[in-house]
Amino acid sequence: MSAAPAPSVPLSWPLLAAGTAAFFTLGVIQAMYGPAFGLFQARYGVSTAAVGLIASAHFLGSACAPLPVGLLLRVMSARAGTSWSLLVLALGMVGVVLAPTWPLAVAAAAVGGLGLGGVSACLNAAYASVGARAVNLVNAVFGVGSLVSPLLVTGLHAGLAGPFLTVAALCAVTFAVGRVWGMPEMLARAPETAPARPGVQAGLFGGLLVAYVGMEAGYGAWIVRYLTDHGIGGAALMLSLFWGALTVGRVLTGVFGGRAAPHRLLLACAAALVGLAGLALVPAWAPLAFLGAGLALAPVFGTTLAWATQSLSARLVPILLVAGSVGGVLAPAALGALLARFGLPAVPLGLGTLALLMGAFTLLARRGLRPGGAA
Repeated sequence: MSAAPAPSVPLSWPLLAAGTAAFFTLGVIQAMYGPAFGLFQARYGVSTAAVGLIASAHFLGSACAPLPVGLLLRVMSARAGTSWSLLVLALGMVGVVLAPTWPLAVAAAAVGGLGLGGVSACLNAAYASVGARAVNLVNAVFGVGSLVSPLLVTGLHAGLAGPFLTVAALCAVTFAVGRVWGMPEMLARAPETAPARPGVQAGLFGGLLVAYVGMEAGYGAWIVRYLTDHGIGGAALMLSLFWGALTVGRVLTGVFGGRAAPHRLLLACAAALVGLAGLALVPAWAPLAFLGAGLALAPVFGTTLAWATQSLSARLVPILLVAGSVGGVLAPAALGALLARFGLPAVPLGLGTLALLMGAFTLLARRGLRPGGAA
């Protein structure tokens, strides 16, 4: 198989408009619950220990959505799936605002999470079939929404109604943008490469995403603790810079990433992440290493999804998203257990191990796509 990157559809505003609006909306709501904890406590009188339940319900809903959405995409278009999911997300947000009791607010958050997961699954499948540049660009906008979200909570001075009804309004804007410029649809392409064992190949891509999501969640969960315990100031700012680097990196990948073959780009990212994890073992260099890790992680998600659709059906993307979420569940807890047993060096060593696994899955996936290769 040629090492050249797959040709992708030319990028245009009509293609990216709905995705830009949708992923901005998803970024806003994904980062909104934490800053709004105080508002929930004031309204419902729940304790600090209990208020996190509403964020957990939201994330549980979003994690449960991709699997059924992946099955539904066999009988409905990504356009229809996105539109219905936007409606579910908006209804969930209105429910959070209007809920008279805490259990109903938690249930509404779960409904909103289902809508978010549905929008993410449909649009990631559609843009992955378009190409790596498109899927990276729209996912970069997610980061912008996450940066804006806390400002909405603190700046509107309208209680819960202000930020959560803003998300409902953004859902309506996204739907309107889709009506004007069109919602993206999964492209029906003949596979560029046909793996000998598609199920094994899908498992390799899933494993790659497990390692990636594990690293993203692991860095997000442990940067502050690692720096603080080493006596390094500005740990919270460093975490924000990590997320900012991830967003900037996705923009850069969307602009320039189409020039590199997917497996080469992913292997370069894995090698960089291994080196940066090693650099983080030196406390004085750890802030720079974490900033670099954000940039090195940036291309992985979108590039993996786009690469997978070159040999597998884009309808499998939601299933891959479910697989990737396993890394987000397991990695932070595993790193915490390693930290408790072996001390601070276990954090970068664990993250470096995940980077090695990502590189191994990339090599195996590449081997499975070669003529005569066996996954």
